[in-house]
Amino acid sequence: MQKLIEAIVKPLVDYPEDVRVEIDENTSRIVYKLSVNPADRGKVIGKHGRVAKAIRTIVNSASGHHKKKTFVDILD
Repeated sequence: MQKLIEAIVKPLVDYPEDVRVEIDENTSRIVYKLSVNPADRGKVIGKHGRVAKAIRTIVNSASGHHKKKTFVDILD
């Protein structure tokens, strides 16, 4: 899933080398923590959060076979 998030985000940003995805997993959920260059944060979030919502939708449907809740957080 980490590679999927990186594959989606890297073409959107000006600094793809700064894209990092960390995984925080416990018994009931998986949180993918996405960090990008501060100059690219707006591109990843999009107008009214549309790009961020699309990324979350793709990740949720790709992880449908997991019994854990899946979240994508965009870090400051």
